[in-house]
Amino acid sequence: MSSEHYAETLPAQYADIEIENNAQRLPLVLCLDTSHSMSGAPIQSLNEALSEWTRELHDDVSLSYSVEVAVVTFGAFGVSAWQGPGLLPQASPVSPFVPAHQFRPPQLTAAGVTLMPEALELSMRIIAARKTELRQLGLQYYRPQICLVTDGLPTDVSGHLTEDWRRVVPVLAEEHRAKRFRLYAIGVGGISDHGVEVLEAFAPTFNARLQGFPFRELLQLMSASANAEQRGAGDEVFEKLFSQFKTQRPAWES
Repeated sequence: MSSEHYAETLPAQYADIEIENNAQRLPLVLCLDTSHSMSGAPIQSLNEALSEWTRELHDDVSLSYSVEVAVVTFGAFGVSAWQGPGLLPQASPVSPFVPAHQFRPPQLTAAGVTLMPEALELSMRIIAARKTELRQLGLQYYRPQICLVTDGLPTDVSGHLTEDWRRVVPVLAEEHRAKRFRLYAIGVGGISDHGVEVLEAFAPTFNARLQGFPFRELLQLMSASANAEQRGAGDEVFEKLFSQFKTQRPAWES
């Protein structure tokens, strides 16, 4: 995409901003539980939060031209990648990442089982593919982010609880050591103690159990983390942001 076309697609209030084609990118994957347990108020709350966050993202001049957003869901439609509001076919070669200023959220529905490790594996694959694409284009990128959100435990395709999630733990540990992405693992609603143990295994530093379904605050954390990534912040900054988020005192509101 040319810089001229890139600028043309920006909201009108950004018309005077020149977008360089070599702007450094920040891939962000929202890996969201849309299984049956999210039916009703939880999925409605998630959809509302995504819509509000999208508006805030468009209004953030810094993030709107650097962040690229992809959505991965597990539950309804199995494990799926979305390009904005559109569901991509399984094994589609099309990248699900959308520039933040163009991003529109999908309208999610809740059904099906909780294929959590498979969703994380898909998230890792699309990040690796996107980084390869950016390198081939001669573009630089910040450390990508994955935000895993769930209210339950991993299941198999028949809906039975499974310990198969353990296979991804060493993979995630190695990816973390290599700083290939930053993973946030968030439990919401009535997630069990065992569910929290799974999240702790996935993301030893950035895991949390939250009361209710505070999706808006969680998405604001993703924006704050992206801003910190752009500033080249050290690990202690991300840990402080996350600590304050867990205690419901967001650093970006202080």
